[in-house]
Amino acid sequence: MRRLRSVKIVATLGPASSDYDTIRALFEAGADVFRLNMSHGVHADIEARHKIIRKVEADLGRPIGILADLQGPKLRVGTFANGEEELEEGAKFRMDLSATPGDATRVQLPHPEIFAALEPGSALLVNDGKIRLQVDACGKDFADCTVTVGGTISNRKGVNVPDVLLPLAALSDKDRGDLEFACSLGVDWLALSFVQRPEDVIEARGLAKGRAAILAKIEKPAAVKAYDAILQVSDGIMVARGDLGVELPVTSVPPIQKRLVRGARAAAKPVIVATQMLESMIESPVPTRAEVSDVATAIYEGADAVMLSAESAAGKYPVEAVTTMNNVALSVEKDPTYRQVIEASRVVRRETIADGIVAAAREIAEATNIKAITCFSQSGQTVSLVARERPRVPIIALTPLMSTARRLALTWGAHCVITEPQERFKGAVISAVKAARADGFAGEEDMIVVTAGVPFNVKGTTNILRVAPCDERLISRVDPE
Repeated sequence: MRRLRSVKIVATLGPASSDYDTIRALFEAGADVFRLNMSHGVHADIEARHKIIRKVEADLGRPIGILADLQGPKLRVGTFANGEEELEEGAKFRMDLSATPGDATRVQLPHPEIFAALEPGSALLVNDGKIRLQVDACGKDFADCTVTVGGTISNRKGVNVPDVLLPLAALSDKDRGDLEFACSLGVDWLALSFVQRPEDVIEARGLAKGRAAILAKIEKPAAVKAYDAILQVSDGIMVARGDLGVELPVTSVPPIQKRLVRGARAAAKPVIVATQMLESMIESPVPTRAEVSDVATAIYEGADAVMLSAESAAGKYPVEAVTTMNNVALSVEKDPTYRQVIEASRVVRRETIADGIVAAAREIAEATNIKAITCFSQSGQTVSLVARERPRVPIIALTPLMSTARRLALTWGAHCVITEPQERFKGAVISAVKAARADGFAGEEDMIVVTAGVPFNVKGTTNILRVAPCDERLISRVDPE
């Protein structure tokens, strides 16, 4: 099954998409990676969905990526004696550690770490920013505030603290248990919430022990400030616009999104744009024009993937949502302006032999009638470097490792094929030609570019490029390396 687009689609599974038929339909409609949200559902539910994905993968013969999204610490207020209260603008309101049910003047905030980090003038946002408080005075167990934006506050609503670096680890006890469970299942990617500093990613990497790649969710102002350092220690990035839009002015999110996407592209690491992409399709079979434009913008920016959350997990039209996203991608990538934008934003890297090889592969492919660039890779790094170039021709990723193929399901343009291990470049060329012809990328009269590293099966040795005809009789006369 060959995709006719380069951008990938991530679909979240949930109550609306937990059976074999729906998950298979989502993949056939265009989903390349499935997201398991560890914030919802017990481990038994997660395991059942994981098994179904792997069955769909086996039945259809195509590698499928699985992303487990860890919840992260959840900061919430306590409860109210009346269930809820109305806070008026200008009113005084206290948050403290007392477990006494709250009223119109105070409520519990059972997070001493927050009080330790607050300063007068700090902002506290409640219920996704619908209520805003400014700290007037604070101590180790209280914060006296003025209501700057009023509204209804109720039991256990979430709290955001946008302008301080909280002394909280990105991994809660629940997250550590979920991480080990997800790795034992065999997920391909772990999405890490509440990232504030590179050390958060390093901790998760140590716990994963190489069993899954680490994707850092950029959802807090502190993460935006430390983005370059976080990117360096991460395997991928998610632009989590939901919390970013709460903790930062919404008008700042679009330029931040562009900067994050370009940074990840330059680093040859996959980047997902997520949250509220087709939000209206939770209830409606068709999206709004603004939502279609939002998805298109992320694709024009060169994101590796766009993601559906509640649309596919809990919405009424999960398959239609994936179909819509697929169709938007097809339309955008056919637009001549798309290539102009992608190429204008390409970052030129010539620091290693591999950089030069993949740049040459793209230039040769675009200057001649080459049908595809094929890459042999153990780790997937060569494929990521080719994808960074955003070539005009398809990328065929050949690897003997299913784990690598599944992780590359998130990488822009990568069509993954499991192949036999190779010891000689002649065998690699023959395998590349067979894959290109079998999956409809090239015919007998066509040519492809083949890249690989010699010696084989050694990470980071991309050092060879060949233009190969797709006539197997000609390939059989290529001298072995």
